[in-house]
Amino acid sequence: MREATDHQTTATALACARDLHDRMRRYPTLFPDPPLGPDTATRVAQAIAWGAPWCTPAQLRAPARTALWIFAVDWLIDHQATGAEQVRALVDGCLRVADGHPPHDALGAMLAELRADLAGHDALPVWREELRRMLTAMEREWAWVAGHAPTWRQYLDNADNFGSTWVNVTHWIVTGDDATREHLDVLRRASRLVQQALRLYNDLATIGRDRSWSDLNALMLGLDETAARRHIDDLIARRDRCLEPLRTACPRQITYLRRQIEYSAAFYGDGRDYWGTLDDESVSDR
Repeated sequence: MREATDHQTTATALACARDLHDRMRRYPTLFPDPPLGPDTATRVAQAIAWGAPWCTPAQLRAPARTALWIFAVDWLIDHQATGAEQVRALVDGCLRVADGHPPHDALGAMLAELRADLAGHDALPVWREELRRMLTAMEREWAWVAGHAPTWRQYLDNADNFGSTWVNVTHWIVTGDDATREHLDVLRRASRLVQQALRLYNDLATIGRDRSWSDLNALMLGLDETAARRHIDDLIARRDRCLEPLRTACPRQITYLRRQIEYSAAFYGDGRDYWGTLDDESVSDR
């Protein structure tokens, strides 16, 4: 049974990767290679498929595309924007598209497609709110890098910029049952704890890249590796307490959040990364 599940997950990941590669070809300006080449899409697809091995490629299309879009907007804000006004305009433009206004650029066009995938779902306002939280957190981090660095606690509290909760909400909107939708607020709270843990796993693995790219990292803000791993353990324990009341109502969603932690612990523990190498000439001066 385990081998059959692994085979199915691999097949699902391949199907998701093909779709993401197609998105990259459709929007080439959003995914410059390097650092956002085909390997990025393949790794995203693998993570999405492993997190929900019971889902079909069709069910995972929306969350996988959502995860890929995050890399595009992160690239534009972190490494292409040259001023706060440009970042603010980008954020405002995305939120207008999320409200149903027509897009005016490739980033907005791809976002409009993501929104269309969720058309007719009652939880679309929740999706829009999570998008707003993510973009606001990205804008806040841009300001920190351009100005005064935060404390590591402030940085971790800003983990909405990681985007995994927005992806999770997309996943739950598309695949969730009535119980999932009923308990979406609790699942979102648990997802934020997972998101902070993923942020720390990422930082532990990418400290070298973050230094060379002039990005922020918890280990550059006063948190050492031992404390970071201890904090991850605490976040996982808090996640479990948060989800305890949902054991009967939402067992699959609890498994989904646990698998996210397991996958990221292994992925980042092996020193892997979703990004490719960076061309110094492609980075803007702030």
